[in-house]
Amino acid sequence: MDEKELAEILKYSNPKELYIITWNNLLKRISCPFKVVVLRRVGGLKKGQIVDVDGVKVTMELKTVYIIKGELYYYYYFDILD
Repeated sequence: MDEKELAEILKYSNPKELYIITWNNLLKRISCPFKVVVLRRVGGLKKGQIVDVDGVKVTMELKTVYIIKGELYYYYYFDILD
């Protein structure tokens, strides 16, 4: 995927919102900041720590990353608390 294709996809996204599918198959929109729990030590974050996600971005490979305390982390290091 080139930058032009990515820009086309991202023009419909909002870095302050995330759509998730709940455990009972409902589509839900959550807004930043939202709380997540750290699943394993990553960067300066410790396993079990609860932190706020300040924004959501997407990499060129379409992987979701969270902005936490000004740092970028892949989504799979966290569970959303809801």
